[in-house]
Amino acid sequence: MVQYLFTGLFLSFAFVAPAQNPYQAAANRLAADPSLRHGSLSISVIDVESGRLVASYDPERSLSPASNLKVVTTASALALLGPGYRFRTVLEYDGSLSGNGLLAGNLYLSGFGDPTLGSPFLEGATPLQPLMERLRMAVQQAGIRRIEGAVVGDASAFGSGASVGSWQWEDMGNYYGAGAWALNLHENLHFLHFRQAGQLGDIPPVAGVEPDIPGLQFTNEVRSAGRGTGDNAYIFGAPYQFNRYVRGTIPVGSGIFTIKGSIPDPPLFAAQCLRQSLATVGIVAAGASTRLNGPAGGGRRQLYAHFSPPLSEVAERTNMESVNLYCEAMTRTIGWEKKQEGSTSAGLEVIKAYWEGQGLSWEGCYLSDGSGLSEANAVTSLFLARLLRLMARREASLFRPFYQSLPEAGRSGSLKNTLKGTAAEGRLRAKSGTLERVRAYSGYATARDGRLLAFSVIANNFAGSGGEMRRKMERFMLELCSN
Repeated sequence: MVQYLFTGLFLSFAFVAPAQNPYQAAANRLAADPSLRHGSLSISVIDVESGRLVASYDPERSLSPASNLKVVTTASALALLGPGYRFRTVLEYDGSLSGNGLLAGNLYLSGFGDPTLGSPFLEGATPLQPLMERLRMAVQQAGIRRIEGAVVGDASAFGSGASVGSWQWEDMGNYYGAGAWALNLHENLHFLHFRQAGQLGDIPPVAGVEPDIPGLQFTNEVRSAGRGTGDNAYIFGAPYQFNRYVRGTIPVGSGIFTIKGSIPDPPLFAAQCLRQSLATVGIVAAGASTRLNGPAGGGRRQLYAHFSPPLSEVAERTNMESVNLYCEAMTRTIGWEKKQEGSTSAGLEVIKAYWEGQGLSWEGCYLSDGSGLSEANAVTSLFLARLLRLMARREASLFRPFYQSLPEAGRSGSLKNTLKGTAAEGRLRAKSGTLERVRAYSGYATARDGRLLAFSVIANNFAGSGGEMRRKMERFMLELCSN
């Protein structure tokens, strides 16, 4: 039935222009804005119940969606893996264990994509130190007192390629461009603390890094800007590079100012953390290392299995806080679970095949990653609105966690302070998207008569500030809830 409705929707769009109505009038007003004279705009609004396209503007134009791509990834993960799916990480050893506690072999922490391992943010996840305590106790309970080999962070399930080739250099050293390994830790980020300077133009000294990452070094070129100017500092460095440059500005002041950067080698860091934790109780290992390529091999025995919170909770933080790592890990995990290949390309192939099997055309869509960070991504607003409608037509056990993961106008996530006190508060849920000269929103609006509308609005290369375009899009979304 859904496939039939979608076929009908495509034919309706192809041959019959949407009738003029308040929604279409709102779309036309946004399209006529002078800031879009040299830019591109795509709008699609679909009545979820009937499948009718009730408003549109250039709905099949391929545009950069920025973080709106996260609705595709989270919806796909929930549908393909299930809301109750939990990421798994296992502690194992090989070799022989003698009666006096000598392990003639290696200890392995083997990952399978969990982006929440040791997370300091996700409620329900085990933070870094308690996690290390659990792992250490498992080793102690197994009777291991000394390790002749190494503590190994095994990320071989996904290989060594953690980032996407089309990501920008200026993103990868920062927390939002950290990349995803099979073994992630502490959301692959560190906190870089500065002691603020009191004079404009002065270099604020680095006050520390948390957690401490062995070998990580910074060349500090940050300058002090005016009070209230916020975080305009960027860390430059790629995966596996431990010498990093920090440029930009932070405000003058007299306290500690913190920015977030990416951990260069999370699997190695995980092995180092575990080795250090074991050393606190006298369990000594020869070294710490990583395994990033090739099959894990046989002969291992499991000591402990750690599981993440359910995917429904992971998806909620993903969309509420726009966490790139979570989406990249979901994409690779989909590839691993469905094709035994933990790559971005494998995950995207599975995602495309799944939605095409649901009757959703992929025409005009070109995906490079799962988070929307790559500027090579392109989708149409019609594609996103159709996907959102498909999700709304699924069983409640699948649609409810997806719907609730989206920020709610006036109440949560990136929309917490948006349209508060208007007809949209509590009746609009949408994921925002932001890149340079890109603004987008995709989600659901409940109309005045109670109808549920699935919509997507994407603007690229507009004139003026991003804040101005965001406010114009907010007025459009308010119209969807007011009529």
